[in-house]
Amino acid sequence: MQITILVGTMHGNASSVAQALQFSADDIQATIDVLPMDGLDITVFDQPGAFIICTSTTGSGDVPDNAQALFHSLDAQAKYLGHVRFGLVALGDSSYGDSFMGGGKQFDERLRDLGAQRVGEICVLDAMETSQPEEDAVAWLQAWAVQLATAA
Repeated sequence: MQITILVGTMHGNASSVAQALQFSADDIQATIDVLPMDGLDITVFDQPGAFIICTSTTGSGDVPDNAQALFHSLDAQAKYLGHVRFGLVALGDSSYGDSFMGGGKQFDERLRDLGAQRVGEICVLDAMETSQPEEDAVAWLQAWAVQLATAA
């Protein structure tokens, strides 16, 4: 199984989570590549395999700076993404209220609008709730991989 993790981050927390997921690839019998979203556009979804969007939230519920180009290309270069299956790892801080997980929610909504299929539940990593986001994400990945295999 091929999985590409697309990382949107401001301070590196999402990158640390993505690395932990990559290190657990053998546990789910997968090959996992990690790609920072810097400079990417919608064509990244042309490659084979499943995707995980691993993103933090910045500002008032916005996608991180390094994810802006990819996110905006989902409108500017919009095309049907019915072949895309993805999971979502959303980092945030629930003390920010309505903007909590805003970056992840925006990617989820836009990808699904373009026909992509989100597999499983969103992995919510709330800075107010967990001191071990990497471990929580790895536990989510193991369950997600089973769902992904059955959704194929």
